[in-house]
Amino acid sequence: MENKITNTGTANITIDGKSYDLPIMKGSMGAPGIDVRALHKKTGHFTFDPGYTSTCSTESQITFINGQEGQLLYRGYDIESLAENSSFLEVAYLLINGELPNKDQHKKFTSTITQHTMLHDQIESFFHGFRRDAHPMAMMCGTVGALSGFYHDDTHTTVDAARDMAIHRLIAKIPTIAARSYKYSIGQPTVYPDNSLSYAENFLNMCFSVPAEKYKISPTIARAMDKIFILHADHEQNASTSTVRLAGSSGANPYACIAAGIACLWGPSHGGANEACLNMLQEIGTVDKIPEYIARAKDKSDPFRLMGFGHRVYKNFDPRSRVMQKVAHEVLEELDLQNPILDVAMELEKIALEDEYFVEKKLYPNVDFYSGIVLSALGFPTSMFTVLFALARTVGWISQWNEMLEDPSQRIGRPRQLYSGATPRDYVPIDKR
Repeated sequence: MENKITNTGTANITIDGKSYDLPIMKGSMGAPGIDVRALHKKTGHFTFDPGYTSTCSTESQITFINGQEGQLLYRGYDIESLAENSSFLEVAYLLINGELPNKDQHKKFTSTITQHTMLHDQIESFFHGFRRDAHPMAMMCGTVGALSGFYHDDTHTTVDAARDMAIHRLIAKIPTIAARSYKYSIGQPTVYPDNSLSYAENFLNMCFSVPAEKYKISPTIARAMDKIFILHADHEQNASTSTVRLAGSSGANPYACIAAGIACLWGPSHGGANEACLNMLQEIGTVDKIPEYIARAKDKSDPFRLMGFGHRVYKNFDPRSRVMQKVAHEVLEELDLQNPILDVAMELEKIALEDEYFVEKKLYPNVDFYSGIVLSALGFPTSMFTVLFALARTVGWISQWNEMLEDPSQRIGRPRQLYSGATPRDYVPIDKR
């Protein structure tokens, strides 16, 4: 990985009356970072940063977010431009390789992915080991982790060809696993991949077709699905991406690393936000009740919270939300759905953006505000929302894993702690306690 980090000076800190100089590092965009790698060696101190919210854990050239400006770039390309003009597999190629593919590269990459969509027949038995009411994310996490038992090449981290094969297999098989998790959860038979279909079309077909009748795939719906995948493909060093990198830093099998990312994404504070937003819109129910819920959201003593507004990173519009808003209209128009929940969402967005309380706190709509509505309209139950998120994010995870392996400064992750437990004490035999 070409190093584009520059040293722009030093930061001087004083500890116990002694001064120390630490390098200031600057990337191609974004805020600079103070290099504290030698801090403990020089001073005997660590930094304290729960959640690593002020700590750069790595150098990366994949994704950039400017939260103040509402900007999201994949390899320098604006997310809205990519969603409007590219396919998901083009974006996948971009994230992995650093450049958009030309026609020949795109054709070869698409062909390679298509050839690896089938699952090993023995994997089918894994699904039958789950209860019928098992959450699809449990099946997703367990089955992806189990792939490491089928593809346990020890050269994944050292040989380019083996690494490429793992990348291609994961991108290809994740939709098949996701669709199988859904079919199993509703008691329908397996639908195998169809190599004549595009990536999004194939996934929709595996989810919604049945042997008894022909399933007609709408180009509008397939394109909407493709855009949803693009919008969720990567998002800097979030919790699940950092989990994949941390697992990968030990040299773990790539399928196990992605399974770790899926497990982290499952949490309601991460991948489950769109489900919470849809539940909130359904609770409000009708437009006339919005003022009541707005008042409740402002009341700190009321447990009700507006979901889908604000973001830990974005202090402006989430750029993905603009794309998702358009997708929502296209999908509902295509399906001819008069959805009162969308009416609630539109009016809620309008009021919140004009209300001084929300404007002052910069509580702008994020991608989850509309994605739950769209996925529900497509026919997915809420239990599948995070599965779809994981499907898309696998491309980002595997790109980050691949980049990590090429980074010469990469080391096994080892966060420090401030210990606050008991000081040394004498052992007391059990009969004297």
